[in-house]
Amino acid sequence: MLIDGVDCSRDFEVCSAPDECSFVSRTDVNSAVARKCFGATSFAQSTRKHPLRITRIYAAWCAHVPFDNVRKLIHVRSQNPGPLPSYTPADFFEAFVKYGTGGTCWAGAGTMHALLKSLGFDTERGIGTMLHAPHATPNHGTVLVKFGDTKYLVDSSMLFAEPLLLDESNPTAVNHCAWGVQCCRKSGQWHIAWRPLHKTDGFECRIEKFGATWAEFQKMHDATRGWSPFNFELSARKNRNDEVVGAGFGNAVKLRKDGGVDRAPASYKERCRILIEEIGLSEEIVAQLPDDVPTPKPG
Repeated sequence: MLIDGVDCSRDFEVCSAPDECSFVSRTDVNSAVARKCFGATSFAQSTRKHPLRITRIYAAWCAHVPFDNVRKLIHVRSQNPGPLPSYTPADFFEAFVKYGTGGTCWAGAGTMHALLKSLGFDTERGIGTMLHAPHATPNHGTVLVKFGDTKYLVDSSMLFAEPLLLDESNPTAVNHCAWGVQCCRKSGQWHIAWRPLHKTDGFECRIEKFGATWAEFQKMHDATRGWSPFNFELSARKNRNDEVVGAGFGNAVKLRKDGGVDRAPASYKERCRILIEEIGLSEEIVAQLPDDVPTPKPG
């Protein structure tokens, strides 16, 4: 696997969980992912586990891999009984290369964890709760990266472009008018304030635990088959040119680089245009997108 002319194939031969990381031996997929996502990122051997390296990798992910529920909508709305899309990192990356799709949180975080682990980073899967309601239960997957005692959060859904330092004593932040986040400790737990496209005034994600297993992630992912806010209406976002563009629950939304928000109702045709022209999905996959239906309350 060549990235900026550096042979990184050895990085992609080691993984502690073969069932999770089967993609590491898929040379064709690895090379395509490198070209599409990480082609401008230096993986020089001298910085194999340096914080600068994770900064570059995460920035490349956030610039190229969207958060979206396109394949999941197609899957659950057709009542497909098979494994959910992006159940494995191999499936996630194959679809990314073919269609330009990303995934929802469990799929994206599981894949990001597998990728970083295969590159030699000290990583753990994390479970959090998006506090969209006062009594919400754990519903979010994320990733922790450690450099000794220093901890960073990298998240495939919030896409805040820079690893977020997790400090036990002091608030931290990624300062950016469009995708910036703020983090602090409350009652012994980290809380990250961010802006989803369907609620641009923001809410918090509370980190519940790190060290989750692959089996825990898959159980949480599978539990979303019956009900999830991403089973009924399109939700997609991507960082582009210092802004966040996408669609959220019936609206076209842009988080501008000056901190403002553009929001307008989006027809099915407009949502498809956004996916193809602004987020970069293929016409082939967008042609399969079902129309939105109102999201029911959890059963």
